[in-house]
Order: sequence, then C-alpha cells, then structure tokens
Amino acid sequence: MNAIELLRQPATLLLVLAAVLLLLGLVQLLAVRRCLDAGERLPAAARAVACLVGFALAVGLGASGFALRGYRLLDADTSVVEVDAHILSPQHWRLVFAWPDGSSRRAEVVGDDWRAQAVVLAGVPGSWLARLPAVYRLDRIDARSDGAAAPQPQTLVVPDAAGSFDLATLRVQFPSALGAVAAVHAAGGFVPLVDGGHYSLRLTRGGGLAAQPDDATAQRINSPLGR
Repeated sequence: MNAIELLRQPATLLLVLAAVLLLLGLVQLLAVRRCLDAGERLPAAARAVACLVGFALAVGLGASGFALRGYRLLDADTSVVEVDAHILSPQHWRLVFAWPDGSSRRAEVVGDDWRAQAVVLAGVPGSWLARLPAVYRLDRIDARSDGAAAPQPQTLVVPDAAGSFDLATLRVQFPSALGAVAAVHAAGGFVPLVDGGHYSLRLTRGGGLAAQPDDATAQRINSPLGR
C-alpha cells in the first residue's frame, strides 16, 4: 500500500490529525512557560486553554482512529474488494481478498459455498455525520457444505476486525454518546466456490452486499461439471 492510499484510510487520517494537534498542544505548552517567565498571566491563561483544547481534541481523534482500524471508505455503490478462490483439497479452499489500495488478506474455509459479512458505519440522517462518507470493514466469512446432512456453516473472523475497541461495538455500549452513528451488519447470499474462481464484492451505503462472479466463473458454476 502506497503512502497516498494509506492516508485515505479513516484510521490513518484521524491518527495523523491527532498527532498534529498533539504537537500544537506542546507548542502552546512551551508558550505558556515563556509567558509565565515573562510575568504575562493573561496570555499564559489563554495559551493554557488552547493547550488543553488541543490535547482534548488529540485524545478524541486518536481514540476514534483506533476505533476505526480496519475500516475503509465507502464512497459509492461499487466493487470494494476482489476475491479469488483456490482449492487446497476437497472442500478446503483458500480465499484471497485484494482491495483497490493494493492490500490483501487470505482466509481458508471448508465447504462448497461461501459468503461475506460486513459492517457499514454511516451518520444518522439529519446529523452532521450524515455528510461524511460511510466506512466499512469485512467482518466474517461463512462457508457451508452442500447436502441436507451438512454441518452448520463455518464462520471465520476476518483479520481486519478491530477487536473489542471497535466503533460498532462502542456504539452498542454507549448509545447516547454515539447516537449519531448508524451501524448496518450486511450479509450477502451464499455463492458456490470454484477453483480459480474470481468474485467481486459490491457493497452499498445501505448495507447491500453481494459477491458477483465474473463471466468465466459464472459459466463454471452453471456447468454441471464445472466445479
């Protein structure tokens, strides 16, 4: 991932802004010391207030950045990640996820069909956050086997998940403080796995999620001997 794409990540942008505000706060802190040494109490008080505000904003932005780790901008209804499937052994597959920014992840699943789940965060309509672009992250990968006697679907947590300190989780724990944030848990339909298959995950701001196979993969899915 190049530097430009890295700076487009919500977490990176917020952490950079937090670092800038922290440096500005330190500059103001030094200015407070100089004003006190010169006996200028009123300017020192004003700079002290600016220092405290800067530190408070830095802490808020830094916490928000950590809570948005793994999230990416969702600008429009478009393909957000490309997925390639490779068979390792019967019903044992490796899925390779490639994002437009050049980053990639791998996951191994067991089954015949797969689907993705994602978390979409956006501002509640009418709030100031609604003017900002939505963000998303892949949350889980499900795989299931064919047949009536097949076991329950296997669920695999995607490595991009931020863990317990995640904005979607914090929203549930602190609904009054984060009431302007709307979270949608999107789940697509199951799609058959094909060796060498290529799929495009499309995601909408409203939570619509679908894994669309390319033409060659679709032909093999529809062919009785294609899988």
